[in-house]
Amino acid sequence: MMVHVPGVLTPEEVGHCRAALTTDGWVDGRVTAGHQAAKAKKNLQLPENSPVARELSALVEAALGRSPLFFTAVLPLRYSQFLFNRYEEEMKFGAHVDNAVRTQPATGLRIRTDISATIFLADPEEYEGGELVVEDVYGSHAVKLAAGDLITYPSTSVHHVTPVTRGARLVTVFWVQSMIRDVTQRSLLFDLDMAIQQLTASNPDHPSIVMFTACYHNLLRQWTEV
Repeated sequence: MMVHVPGVLTPEEVGHCRAALTTDGWVDGRVTAGHQAAKAKKNLQLPENSPVARELSALVEAALGRSPLFFTAVLPLRYSQFLFNRYEEEMKFGAHVDNAVRTQPATGLRIRTDISATIFLADPEEYEGGELVVEDVYGSHAVKLAAGDLITYPSTSVHHVTPVTRGARLVTVFWVQSMIRDVTQRSLLFDLDMAIQQLTASNPDHPSIVMFTACYHNLLRQWTEV
């Protein structure tokens, strides 16, 4: 299940991130890649423990907490570290699958990566190439969103970033351990929650809302791992 969440970061927050990322402290992005991904990865990254990365990570996590659509889509239990990446001309990330487990550098806490997420920090017209391409049973999906927008997709998906041919691609990427491990169950809950919201908006006094909401929460109660 891929979900596009528009405007996770406000224009002001995007501007703040962009200003903070005009730093010369970028390092080779392979420092956080697994064995397989390191062979495919060619980009730049802020050091995870740099003051800029820590400040922007707090900003992004707070923004995620304001997004009902993001919460509905992923039902987050834990986040990985937030990685801030830059792709300049000829940089890319070849086909790979994300690591199943990631470790928080500061705490040593391990999380299972159920969902991968990318927040775009540069608008599409600022660079050419640099599409995130995600493979699933329905084919390939190329994603290149407005600055501040987020895309989520299952971490089991094979995906790649096409070569940048002009400009610079700026993103932050992170992973989520969901309260619902199974992607099918997560998708069913997402569809049910969205249907409840649509019915509530169009007919707030409809008697079925209580029944549907009870079904949602009872399924959540049955499937949740916390």
